[in-house]
Amino acid sequence: MEKDIILDVHNLCVEFNTRDGIARVINGFGFQLSQGNTLGIVGESGCGKTMTALAIMGLVPSPPGRVADGRILLDDEDLVQANEERLCEVRGKEISMIFQEPMTSLNPVFSVGNQIVETLQRHEGLPRRTAWDRAVEMLRAVGIPAPERRVKDYPHQMSGGMRQRVMIAMALACQPKILIADEPTTALDVTVQAQIFDLLRQLQEQTKSAIILITHDVGVIAEMAKRVIVMYAGYKVEEGPVDVILQSPKHPYTQGLIACIPSLQADPDPARPPLDEIPGIVPALTELGMGCPFSPRCAEAMPKCGKEAPPLKEITTGHVAACWLLNS
Repeated sequence: MEKDIILDVHNLCVEFNTRDGIARVINGFGFQLSQGNTLGIVGESGCGKTMTALAIMGLVPSPPGRVADGRILLDDEDLVQANEERLCEVRGKEISMIFQEPMTSLNPVFSVGNQIVETLQRHEGLPRRTAWDRAVEMLRAVGIPAPERRVKDYPHQMSGGMRQRVMIAMALACQPKILIADEPTTALDVTVQAQIFDLLRQLQEQTKSAIILITHDVGVIAEMAKRVIVMYAGYKVEEGPVDVILQSPKHPYTQGLIACIPSLQADPDPARPPLDEIPGIVPALTELGMGCPFSPRCAEAMPKCGKEAPPLKEITTGHVAACWLLNS
């Protein structure tokens, strides 16, 4: 592994037992993450973004789920083979996660200060008084006013934006190497969203943490990430630098996602067609065939697309996509 690569996910496969059979929710997924960089993972709901994060954290619910194959290397240590005791040491200390819904991710019966203190005592071994002072400092760092008072508040006494800031403070309390941000601005208004993104950038500069940003919003990826992976039905269909993907997407699914972005021009081009949409829905994972998972919704699908899954092909340095159109 290269010196600056701190996380290497290789051929990750996650399966769930269902009434309709085995559903492979992640299929041969992989990426590398360097220190201090931000990687975006984008795709529709149900494509496997959050499940990838849970697999990295060792939180795939088992049963019915399991990591069926692959490696998750954190500084050359395979977390797939790690026991629960080791994973508990990794979570919060080396890899932290901002969960998708701040309204339900905080424990309602403990003050926000106690929840941050628990993390600090568990991983840093700090005395309670020292941990409490650190919790106040973390709330101040994430922009919560009067942190000496708000540290005693319970989650229901805070707004959604405040709770999200508490989640960020808790995730960064032990200065982890990797921060996974799963839809960190869900249900927040655009002003608070901008504040959260500014905060993540500032804290990344201070701590040198790497960030995995999970979202369905291509605009968020454009603002925050350097590289982006496009996921569909558990597969990686395209990966590359953000500016390259946005300017020259190669996979029809990526093209569809970008075409769905509304124009902000005051006087839009009359020749431009109305806002596009991707027809159909993501198929049930138990019903995926042997071909490209996007082929039932793809306007450019060929007979081969329904029979054989395309391999990832390098288009330019660092830019890959999986589509038979690139091999025709």
